[in-house]
Amino acid sequence: LDKTPFGTKFPKPDFCFQLHICDSHAKWYQYVSEYYGVPYFAIEAPPITVKNGVLDMGNFDKRVEYMTDEMLACIDWMQKITGRKYNDDLFRKAVTNECLSTRTWAAVCSLQKNIPAPLDQKTMFSLYIISVLMRFRDESREFYNMLLDEVKDRVANKIAALPTERCRILDDSQPPWYFLKLYRHMEEYGAVTIGSHYSFLLAGAFSEQPDGTWGPSQTPAERGMPMKARRDICKALATWYCERPVFEGLLMPMYRNQQIVRLAKEWKADAVLLHYNRGCEGLTQTIPEQRLALQKEGLIVGTYEGNMGDARELDEAQVLDRLDTLMETLGLTKIPAQV
Repeated sequence: LDKTPFGTKFPKPDFCFQLHICDSHAKWYQYVSEYYGVPYFAIEAPPITVKNGVLDMGNFDKRVEYMTDEMLACIDWMQKITGRKYNDDLFRKAVTNECLSTRTWAAVCSLQKNIPAPLDQKTMFSLYIISVLMRFRDESREFYNMLLDEVKDRVANKIAALPTERCRILDDSQPPWYFLKLYRHMEEYGAVTIGSHYSFLLAGAFSEQPDGTWGPSQTPAERGMPMKARRDICKALATWYCERPVFEGLLMPMYRNQQIVRLAKEWKADAVLLHYNRGCEGLTQTIPEQRLALQKEGLIVGTYEGNMGDARELDEAQVLDRLDTLMETLGLTKIPAQV
């Protein structure tokens, strides 16, 4: 149609750029660049290696250097095709904001360990997206600082996302965005969805804390990492990406199983809901293995099939029926409506 959602002519990009961390992202923008006839650059997430079934941390420095070199090559490429000088001061500011935004979102998610949960998944989907789309901006950093203060206040005053909370559900990947009613349906039973592997880890920077639990990562500034020269800034950002658990889960499925079990236990979930989401290959490829890993740990698991973007691939009645079955398995009945 050559039109934006606002009715204006669709702008032709000067170039295409993509961070390639899962499924077919790099291919999407290869097609866009070919369609418009514009240059294209993709930064590949460095591969993760395993030795004897354990993550090879000895390879970590090589992965960071690989991604650092990719970023530096991309900057040179952008300067060449645009004829414009890259602004390292703005880059430094953007990386600082990104680290603070994603770290603070992880702190917000960590407060979901409290009972009652201060937020519910449907609300968190409205909040996490700032970190996904504009985490490098001042507004993002300021937004999450305000959000963290508010959620801390909710925890201190035991303000619940669901006043009738009597069961905690951990979600997994993207939901069918056109059918978020599924969360409200479970709330009729007193079941609050406390978050998900997707909403926590895609937008949040988590690392292991001194007590062995997951919590917000330390920023490069807090670690004393230099961010003066361009390579220093690139290395700080590459380190930030390579450390994030979401990369491990996407690039090494065996760690995805461990992560979902860890989230369920640390966030005190009574059950886990898995979406066989045909709309995202990267997050759906190991769902059956996740189900088995959770069941092995004695956790109750519910599943449903669908597609996060295509409503033709979801049977709403069947999904609600599966949710009712999960609630029955948990020994829950609907809470009578208050008159």
